[in-house]
Amino acid sequence: MDDINLHYRFLNWRRRIREIREVRAVRYQERYKRMLKDGDTLSYQGNSDEVGCYVASRPLSKGNCYFEVTIMDTGVRGTIAVGLVPQYYKLDHQPGWLPHSIAYHADDGKLYNGNPVGQQFGPKCNRGDRIGCGIYADTFDAGLTTVFFTKNGKEVGSVVVPVAPDGLFPAIGMHSLGEEVRLDLQAEWGREEEDSVMMVDSHEDEWGRLYDVRVSGTLLEYIGKGKSIMDVGLAQARQPLCTRSHYFEVEIVDPGEKCYIALGLARRDYPKNRHPGWSRGSVAYHADDGKIFHGSGVGDPFGPRCFEGDIMGCGIMFPRDYEDEVDDGEAADDRPKPGRVQNFLYLYDEDEEEEGDDADQEQEGRKVMVFFTRNGKIIGKREVMVPAGGFYPTIGMLSSGEKVKVDLHPLSG
Repeated sequence: MDDINLHYRFLNWRRRIREIREVRAVRYQERYKRMLKDGDTLSYQGNSDEVGCYVASRPLSKGNCYFEVTIMDTGVRGTIAVGLVPQYYKLDHQPGWLPHSIAYHADDGKLYNGNPVGQQFGPKCNRGDRIGCGIYADTFDAGLTTVFFTKNGKEVGSVVVPVAPDGLFPAIGMHSLGEEVRLDLQAEWGREEEDSVMMVDSHEDEWGRLYDVRVSGTLLEYIGKGKSIMDVGLAQARQPLCTRSHYFEVEIVDPGEKCYIALGLARRDYPKNRHPGWSRGSVAYHADDGKIFHGSGVGDPFGPRCFEGDIMGCGIMFPRDYEDEVDDGEAADDRPKPGRVQNFLYLYDEDEEEEGDDADQEQEGRKVMVFFTRNGKIIGKREVMVPAGGFYPTIGMLSSGEKVKVDLHPLSG
């Protein structure tokens, strides 16, 4: 009899454990409506008349007090909201519209705190921007906590809010076709981090054009979709190469999924969705296949493929009589000093003699020799025509996770 009772007790115990697990599974389950979730990517699936909303499975806590959202596409209106809501928040309302919820809205930069009418709070956010939301773990007091928001790692502002009984859950809202974000529920942020970042020169002023590329010091990171050849991320320097600064380098920090990294030169108005080398007025060396592309989508075999840790370089061998268009802010005697790569500025004097008849032609359209290096050694050259306005250092990326470190003046002392 004792054995039978023990057996029934065991069965009851197993059933109770199963019921507890089922309750917990239901309780901690992410919820979303009018959204498609693909890994960590959320995209709006409504008709722009109805709100789509996502609520994470677990609330923020002292051990996990911050999350971030990267805007991959602003869609038609960019009506993307990031914030915190109760667990069973109504999924047909933007975060921040209903009581006990709060959110920072990208389209107008306003803070919505339990009210469909927002208050001016911070800057608007666009494609490529990161919006973060967190709580200060040391501010829990009598059902209140301080919620803060960030843009690209810098705090925008904070507000004290009441905490719902079940906690505050990360939430994202969208309201127009084409909107898409990447969610990172494990992101980290700290107030001391901001101070250290402020001490580092962002180098962002060195770049004239950035498209689907994020700058952090000398690091460039691809933040585009990487799903088609139209998703190229492009970074173009503010100044063209000249006789005083004729060479630059890129180190592959992370090759990403495909290592679709290209480095080269392009005209100033180069299309933002084309890899350098694919369209006229450009030439580039591509890391994934080792080919050179010169104003064409079809490349020629040129050098070895490049991988993580490799340093790719590109420069111009200018003729001795080449005259730069000097900017007012530049000193004429500001010349680079020799570095680890030999200075090939005037390497081919014999070629000048052959082209002496062209010495009087205009700078626009003059031929120069472009060379490429890999880990400090020249791998090849290509004679090209300089477009009007000069050749600008240009870097292209096209697959998720790609990161490169750029030195636009490696020959400077």
